[in-house]
Amino acid sequence: MGFALVIPNYNHVVAIEETLEKLAHLQLPCYLVNDGSDDTTRHLLISLAQRYSWVTLLHHPFNRGKGAAVTTGLRAAYRDGYSHALQIDADGQHDLNDIPAMVTLAEENPEALISGLPQYDESVPKIRFYARYLTHFWVWIETLSFDIQDSMCGFRVYPLAITEQLFLTSSLGERMDFDTEIMVRLHWQGVQVIHLPTRVIYPEDGISHFQGLWDNLRISAMHTRLFFGMLKRLPRKIIGGNNRDESDSHWSSIGERGSYWGIKLLASCYKFGGHWLCRAIMYPVILYFFLTGHNARKASLEFLNRVKAFDPQHPQLQGDLGWKHGLKHFFGFGNAALDRIDAWCNRIQLSQVDFPNRALLADQLEAGQGAVLLVSHLGNLELCRAISVHQKKVKVNVMVLTDNAENFNRVLKQLNPDSSVNLIQVTELGPSTSMLLQQKIEDGELVVIAGDRTSSNTQGRVIYAPFMGEPAPFPQGPFILAGLLDCPVFLMFCLREQGRYVVHLETFSNTLKGPRKGRMQRLEVAVNHYSARLEYFARREPLQWFNFFDFWRNDDDIQRANSQGKDRTDK
Repeated sequence: MGFALVIPNYNHVVAIEETLEKLAHLQLPCYLVNDGSDDTTRHLLISLAQRYSWVTLLHHPFNRGKGAAVTTGLRAAYRDGYSHALQIDADGQHDLNDIPAMVTLAEENPEALISGLPQYDESVPKIRFYARYLTHFWVWIETLSFDIQDSMCGFRVYPLAITEQLFLTSSLGERMDFDTEIMVRLHWQGVQVIHLPTRVIYPEDGISHFQGLWDNLRISAMHTRLFFGMLKRLPRKIIGGNNRDESDSHWSSIGERGSYWGIKLLASCYKFGGHWLCRAIMYPVILYFFLTGHNARKASLEFLNRVKAFDPQHPQLQGDLGWKHGLKHFFGFGNAALDRIDAWCNRIQLSQVDFPNRALLADQLEAGQGAVLLVSHLGNLELCRAISVHQKKVKVNVMVLTDNAENFNRVLKQLNPDSSVNLIQVTELGPSTSMLLQQKIEDGELVVIAGDRTSSNTQGRVIYAPFMGEPAPFPQGPFILAGLLDCPVFLMFCLREQGRYVVHLETFSNTLKGPRKGRMQRLEVAVNHYSARLEYFARREPLQWFNFFDFWRNDDDIQRANSQGKDRTDK
């Protein structure tokens, strides 16, 4: 990877010299583009290029606009063999101390567009600050996502190969409309956008080249073009799903589709207007994910068809299964998420949950003995954990084998600072993990482990058990760990039935520990028992099954597909 700097300049004489001085220690080549500046600025830029050997000065004979200047710099860097270019404004707005972090992000994600996410101080003009949200709104529509959190920051790292392809196939705006348009069009090409929070200031002696009337007209025309471009792409997006084919990916390697800011917007609506306002806003969001989530729709329909094959007269699956049932399935997921928020905000009490076998677990805990709860992604067990945290009667430790829920948990933590307490995130089950959890058990606490999802780090280390008429992979890890902890193991499901939540608790085993000889046989017996009970409850409430991926996909097939894809990439 080769990095270069690109700095457009039009009559910026105050900050440009200081900017170059701050950049000198980076020892990165710089393309400084004089966009038809006046004689005073032009002479200054010439002298600076002579002083700094790493600066290449490019000239426009007349002022063409910031976008044109950036384009000139990016294309020059690409022609000279650089793989990435870091765009910086010449007016001193950007915090140059963040450049190493941006370069590191680009190195870790070489095909992504790295963009600054402005963190403003009191120097920002209020009208410009609030006007940005109008552009944010249109960009979210044009991309049908919340992936782009800010499209106007001119502090970003471009992957030059795909950017050059865009220049060859698209006509982009050349002035203040450039930064937004190129980011949206790169997103359309499947380029991931990664944001890095960065401080942005507006210098007191700064010069703005924003032409109020004409630039607003250009920006309006740009959004019109992008909007109709979005409409043109919409049928293909609905039919074909995401830009990136995830059918061969392990579920835990697929990134969260809901961005942090999108989820935060829903949380803000919840704080402002409560459950019902949040629900009203959530339904269009769920509809969007349903329309664009090709693989998730397919997985949903496959699962519901399997249930219907066992029970053709299932009351929730009447008639021929189609998109209406799938949409109801998606809405069920959204409603469960809102109920979790209600529980964490203490708006759902234990009295609203039926828990007929509560004494089975309460007696265990009152005796000062911990236990393992084997759970699943069926129903809404998070609701029980939230209530238990509020009542502070029992400590619950939840094993998290993936960071796919990171955005949701970050927002929950803002709604309730206790919401993420006792989450234990691990990537491998090792000695340190078992020692930590053993201490939790000895202290009389609960350890919660989901047994229905394999981890991308443990592909192949699975046991295949019959589930809905076909073998499905279940992870060995939860059952091995439960055996190491040598304590009672319970099964728990929390399902919404007839308008109320009902907790189903049953004893799974007094202990899964045993001699090394015969361990695999014990694991197979345990996994088969688990899969049978999971199937029983999933067939009762199929619309509360929240595994929106091919649950029966053979782990070996995923590994083989990923390996072949890597071989093709290497070649």
